[in-house]
Amino acid sequence: MAAAEPVYSPTTVSETKSKKWLIVPTDNLDKVRCLIKVVEVLLSFVAFILEEVVTNCMSCSPLYFFEFVSCTAFLFTALLLILLATTLHKRVGISCWPSLDFVYTALMAAFFLIASIVFASDNGGTDLENAAVAFGFLATVAFLVDAGWFVKTRGFPFKKTNQQAASNGGAPVAEAEKLNREQNEAD
Repeated sequence: MAAAEPVYSPTTVSETKSKKWLIVPTDNLDKVRCLIKVVEVLLSFVAFILEEVVTNCMSCSPLYFFEFVSCTAFLFTALLLILLATTLHKRVGISCWPSLDFVYTALMAAFFLIASIVFASDNGGTDLENAAVAFGFLATVAFLVDAGWFVKTRGFPFKKTNQQAASNGGAPVAEAEKLNREQNEAD
């Protein structure tokens, strides 16, 4: 038997997979927003740590609310950053990542602002509490900058467009260039 060549050989060139774990920019995250998200994670983490170090509280409810918001912001923003900066977001299968990212960022900005105002208005006045409040306000600014940059670069994600989708039962669109029978016969 002659040297058999494979009957079924690949017809396309296989794509070499990148061995990088963190790839920026991606479809959903550019370099500037990645940097802003890293700043959000760091500021949220510092606010959370400073709040955790507080040992005495006059009224603990604002402290606990600030703790909840700063911890949530830190953990979920870190998770969102990892999802957006890797190919994991494609595996999860959610097609509305930009809308989800924008809503999350805007909500975190609002919650951080409320938590920081409440904690600033009702705390013991210690240096640790004041520092935690300051980092809470800085994190609020970072989330607002992120939401603003998102709108500036990608537009508002829920904006209605005037373009109508093509439908099977609609009127046909007029042709831009009419066919001329005389010209076709001459060719």
